[in-house]
Amino acid sequence: MPGENLTRVEAQERAAIISVSSYDVVLDLTQGAETFRSTTTVRFTATAGASTFIDAITRSVHSVTLNGRSLDVSAVNDGVRIQLDDLADENVLVVDADAEYTNTGEGLHRFVDPVDGEVYLYSQFEVPDSRRMFAVFEQPDLKATFAFTVTAPAYWQMVSNQPTPEPVAVDGTDSATWSFEPTPRISSYITALIAGPYVVERSELTSSDGRVIPLGVFSRASLSQYMDADYIFEKTRQGFEFYETQFAYPYPFDKYDQLFVPEFNAGAMENAGAVTFTETYVFRSKVTDAVRERRVVTVLHELAHMWFGDLVTMRWWNDLWLNESFAEYMSTLATADATEWTEAWATFASTEKSWAYRQDQLPSTHPIVATINDLEDVQVNFDGITYAKGASVLKQLVAWVGQTEFMAGVARYFDAHAFGNTELVDLLTELEATSGRDLGEWSKLWLETAGVNTLRPEIATDENGTITSFAVLQTAIAEYPTIRPHRLAIGFYSFDGDALVRTKRVELDVDGERTEVGELVGERRPDLVLLNDDDLAYAKVRLDDASLAVAAESLAAVTSPLARAILWGSAWDSTRDAETRGRDFVRLVLGNVATETESTTLRTALNQLVLTSTSYIAPDARGEVIEVAADELWALAQAAEAGSDAQFQFVRFFAALASTEEQLATVSALRNGEVALDGLEIDTDLRWELLIALVAGGKAGQPEIDQALENDNTASGAQSAAHAAAAIPTVEGKNAAWSSLIDTDEAPNAIVRATALGFQRAHDTALLEPFVAKYFDSLVTIWENRSYGISSSLITGLYPAALANQQLRDATQAWLDANAEQPPALRRLVVENLAGVDRAIAAQARDAD
Repeated sequence: MPGENLTRVEAQERAAIISVSSYDVVLDLTQGAETFRSTTTVRFTATAGASTFIDAITRSVHSVTLNGRSLDVSAVNDGVRIQLDDLADENVLVVDADAEYTNTGEGLHRFVDPVDGEVYLYSQFEVPDSRRMFAVFEQPDLKATFAFTVTAPAYWQMVSNQPTPEPVAVDGTDSATWSFEPTPRISSYITALIAGPYVVERSELTSSDGRVIPLGVFSRASLSQYMDADYIFEKTRQGFEFYETQFAYPYPFDKYDQLFVPEFNAGAMENAGAVTFTETYVFRSKVTDAVRERRVVTVLHELAHMWFGDLVTMRWWNDLWLNESFAEYMSTLATADATEWTEAWATFASTEKSWAYRQDQLPSTHPIVATINDLEDVQVNFDGITYAKGASVLKQLVAWVGQTEFMAGVARYFDAHAFGNTELVDLLTELEATSGRDLGEWSKLWLETAGVNTLRPEIATDENGTITSFAVLQTAIAEYPTIRPHRLAIGFYSFDGDALVRTKRVELDVDGERTEVGELVGERRPDLVLLNDDDLAYAKVRLDDASLAVAAESLAAVTSPLARAILWGSAWDSTRDAETRGRDFVRLVLGNVATETESTTLRTALNQLVLTSTSYIAPDARGEVIEVAADELWALAQAAEAGSDAQFQFVRFFAALASTEEQLATVSALRNGEVALDGLEIDTDLRWELLIALVAGGKAGQPEIDQALENDNTASGAQSAAHAAAAIPTVEGKNAAWSSLIDTDEAPNAIVRATALGFQRAHDTALLEPFVAKYFDSLVTIWENRSYGISSSLITGLYPAALANQQLRDATQAWLDANAEQPPALRRLVVENLAGVDRAIAAQARDAD
């Protein structure tokens, strides 16, 4: 809607005029399924006589009162903003409105559990959606206190940022009212309300300052039997102790609740003292160890935000990266140092670094400190630069300034800016003070420029294999030519029996296009040389020819999980860059994954195997490669240890690639029990995955989907059924999936995502060809009429990327050429879709060589 897209200039102008003291928000959640009553009283100072606006996305506004004066609602309210003129020095504004529940995961989301019909609510406000629940000056630098008073069914749990008060019964009704104490001064986007018949388990811990901090873990009643709250409490205690020690600052809020909520758009959200998580972290069926580890990292990521983001908050969204990168770095450090997941840095290398390198090579890449002109800019900047590259660069910074010095600077930063707003320079000032290093040039090269460098070794040896020269070469692409300083290690690996073990490590500063490493001259050349050993630097790494040959045959023999993750990443980068053939990468994966011990590394490699097989192989060889890959995955599953994570993953990825009659027959036999693997349980979620594979292969259809949903009439079951139905490999099936998302806006966010996944499943990609024109004809309408969360899901999820051909590329470029005036955020999503097709076409050409 017009006016929703707040600009940075508007925010700066508003912050120059007003300062907010407090919000008192009164909510009535008893008036039906569509709307709720929201009455907000805001106290703020202003430049006398000035004008501004307050944000309020509403169904209707009953009254607006400013300093005791009733305003003409029809004149000042447009459904998004309320205009405020002739302000006084001290102001009291009261807005009485009806606001709407959503099913998009934005604002106050309303969900009805199909199992028991119970209603569950939760808020999701980042970036600009607290204005969907109450009237608010919606920008992070206008901090205030927030006091919520809520009327709702008396049997509900009620959770907000402050400890939950005792409810007071409303006479003559089944309702009650909860009146929360005011919060500390915080930003509006981290306020929260979660309400409904959640099941709660409680515990507590003692903070470093002696306070007892109440803990809660919440889940839906129909899922509560699967909620392993004791484990969540254990990781939370480990995180509290680690962070309070590292930051030298006690936990800044009064309690810490963690709530697992339905149809969540992200992994989690750092609401102060009331963190919300996706329900996929409540494990009703077997999941990979990768997912279990990711849950721990996510728990610790959100806990880190209580300090970095909630206690100290960026002034404007251009410094969003500081929040997310810091939490991502610290959560990996805490996971590795304070929990049983000691190889978390290998996971970081496999997932975060891979994400960062991919994002940094898109045409839409941007500096870590991004230019954020408006809210649409920030919405699309929750990306691999903001999270993963930023965290990688922080890891590089820590290696450069020292871990002790870095944490000392962070502690000073929290102490100086508690409950305030900051900019990047505020953090760098403290780090310079504790490290003694000038970070101005570092910031310019690493934070203010885009692009990723590539590092290669140049090695010369004599006839005896002794190194006579060793150099590290650094390159950059023409579009982003910055050559950067790197702190990195070089590892030498040699065979000890069947194992490849590290025999030497050298750590050094690399700068410029060529860095000589004299320390290695005179050493005997090892079997494998690995640049960026221990993954200190942020750079793509290439192997010399001899090391590449050893890795191709013996990657699995490398004893270090982190070194293996770096080698997997190097091989993948080379494939994505069309430097090596896709079928060579397929062979590398299939030849080395059998003994991979790290679940996330295994999952990442298998996902890359699927993408390579389906999009990066020359079209005339693709079918054969997919068939061979699926057969070998099934063989690996049969040979894997009974009940192991590897066995589970091999079965799932086999099903994802299964395409021949024999392979699909095996999938069917697994599902119905005619074929069994020792230790493998075909539980609810795996049963769905196998059914989706059969549907995509034309061996099952709507009757089987309906039966499966009858057996699993849950929210997860409904999502899997939508996924399966959209995978039906007929024109009618694809049209029905398309229509359910485009011709109506009734589907909630989780069903939208699941349907889009199924729509993309097509062994015969010709099924997607009719949707190319439909897709581009729909883009502007989707953007203009759906929320950002839904529109971005549709624009990425319905793009027929599986076609990966010149026709799709031309159609995409034609739309971009004809729609130069469209919003940059919309064009960015389309540009990124195009970049994926460009890479696929280049990789196919290389594979055909």
